[in-house]
Amino acid sequence: MTRVLTAIVLIPLVILALFRAPLWLFTLLVLGTAIVASREYLDLARANGLIPFRWLTQLFVICVFVVAFAVGEMSASNYDLALSLTVASFGAGALLLVIASPFILLVAGMRREPLSRSLPDAAASFLLIPYVALSLASMVVVRSYANGALFLLFTMLLVWTGDTAAYYVGRAFGKTKLAPRVSPGKTWEGTIASTIGAVVVALLLFHYLHPIYLIFQHIHLLSPPNMLYSLGPSGRPPALSVIAFAVCVNIAAQLGDLVESMFKRGGGVKDSGTLLPGHGGVLDRIDALLFALPVGWFFYFAVLGRYFRGTMMVG
Repeated sequence: MTRVLTAIVLIPLVILALFRAPLWLFTLLVLGTAIVASREYLDLARANGLIPFRWLTQLFVICVFVVAFAVGEMSASNYDLALSLTVASFGAGALLLVIASPFILLVAGMRREPLSRSLPDAAASFLLIPYVALSLASMVVVRSYANGALFLLFTMLLVWTGDTAAYYVGRAFGKTKLAPRVSPGKTWEGTIASTIGAVVVALLLFHYLHPIYLIFQHIHLLSPPNMLYSLGPSGRPPALSVIAFAVCVNIAAQLGDLVESMFKRGGGVKDSGTLLPGHGGVLDRIDALLFALPVGWFFYFAVLGRYFRGTMMVG
């Protein structure tokens, strides 16, 4: 019951932030999530016998989000030239720090005692950047584009649908273990149901893409009344593209779940944290998204984005 109540409270807040928060506030909210998830990851790394560089890695996480915000603001072109140059300058400086991060961590590793800890501790620290920071920061970039929030919601719905289908079908019919060493509760039956559920939901969402867009616009979750974005091509994306999107997102999400289970089992802990009643830690809730979001980012910019990015019409 606690698990359900937490979800009932969190999901509407996530949707409101996704659609209505200005980009700077949305960036701060996702950054806050990334910081908490980072701390839980660092705790899991320590439980696995590693001693990561906490302050350095969290500094790099912040830098990643500075870069993402700069990219988002430049793509939105909301600011005058002077302010745009300021944002770009901060973004460039943060980007340099992110690029230099592995070298900085290796240099910091020279202070480890014994020296045999230097490489694994630096490597565990650096892994946090792509695993948590870059993955969550991709939301900021996609969100800055026209109707990017709607695409992100679709991606999240596929992850949530797959997770729900795997849980209930696995409990009812699951017999063949998927990865008993990593996550004994997961079964192939649940995995297949998860993929099928994601594909069905994706086909429905993209079939009714335009009506969904109009509903969200009608309830003022999409675009202010005087600045409307039309959807891209009037036709729907090809079914094969939608199915490929759903399958890839679903597989990535399931792998993300398994990877976090590996961290927890390796460290001998049940949950990554206790922040969310009935759900464990933040990392426990977003583990699937961390793998799914980069896949969604790729499909948005390479395949499906043109059905969301339209021509700006001033009304």
